[in-house]
Amino acid sequence: MYDERLAEFSRDRLDGRPIPDDLRVLLVAQWEGRTDFTHLLGLDFFEAGEVHPLLDTSYLNEKELADPEMQAVNAASAEMAKYVRLVAKGGKGWIGYWLHPDEPADRRAWHLIELDTEFTFWGMVGLSLTEGSAAEQASYQDEPDERIAFTQLATELAELGLPLSTQDYDALDDTECMVHPEKLMEKLTEAEREKRGLR
Repeated sequence: MYDERLAEFSRDRLDGRPIPDDLRVLLVAQWEGRTDFTHLLGLDFFEAGEVHPLLDTSYLNEKELADPEMQAVNAASAEMAKYVRLVAKGGKGWIGYWLHPDEPADRRAWHLIELDTEFTFWGMVGLSLTEGSAAEQASYQDEPDERIAFTQLATELAELGLPLSTQDYDALDDTECMVHPEKLMEKLTEAEREKRGLR
């Protein structure tokens, strides 16, 4: 029923890669107007045609767009957008996957990444978008102990048909990226500044 829409999402947001199983469930739930997952995870998935935040320059005026420093940042951001595959609004700003080609191909899952509204990159724990989002949401629950809150969220998600790989907050995967997004952004920005004679 949603095959073409899922294929379009994959092309637009994941560069044609297969959509992870949990993301498929979450997308279909949003398209069906269900709010159960949104309520638990605080995610709002991008619709067709929405601009990737790293490519969005609509908030800049002509003078800012013409500024060589800003051009260097925008060019570096456009390069980063190839690897930062954001799929939803949520968390600190936007959430998605870190898909740099130098990351090990044999890893069990894609690294999760957040981009905040100040354009800082944050790694997330978990083996799936659902796990990472649940871990993030655990600190915003009425339950002050995020470990207990995470277990409660995991139980609710399982009841909705989306079980996590663990209900134990401390057992969540927290493997570091081989290529650190923040450092790469700095390196790309410096390279773009050098091209423009700004060093």
